[in-house]
Amino acid sequence: MKVKEYLHQAYRLDKRIQSHIEEMECLKEMATSVSSPRWDEKVQTSRNSEGNFVRCLERIMDLERRINAEIDNLVALKEQIRCVINEVADTDERMVLRYRYVHNLTWEQIGDELNADRTTVYRWHNAAINHVTLPEDPVKV
Repeated sequence: MKVKEYLHQAYRLDKRIQSHIEEMECLKEMATSVSSPRWDEKVQTSRNSEGNFVRCLERIMDLERRINAEIDNLVALKEQIRCVINEVADTDERMVLRYRYVHNLTWEQIGDELNADRTTVYRWHNAAINHVTLPEDPVKV
């Protein structure tokens, strides 16, 4: 695994968690909505007697378990990334990595934080990537 791929894992995992949370909110909305009554006279012998909300609640509980596991994984990964970043000797390079991969700031935001233009931020970032040493057993995402 390359350095950028390793450092960028936290961003992707965070986005995946956000997507699961949005899906869970939709399911909660579906579970609390009332469906309209059916006026047709269909008779089914093997009709499922559970309401739609029961399936939504089961899905919500599964998603909550998955989200909690992914959050635990994200916390461990970010802690490991912070340790890796703290090993970089140059302060500017370390700050660029921290802002980019821990705080998920854009290049422009990093430049504003560090009072530097974009090319300087890119230069610090490229130098920092060359100074990062990957951990022996990285957290699996």
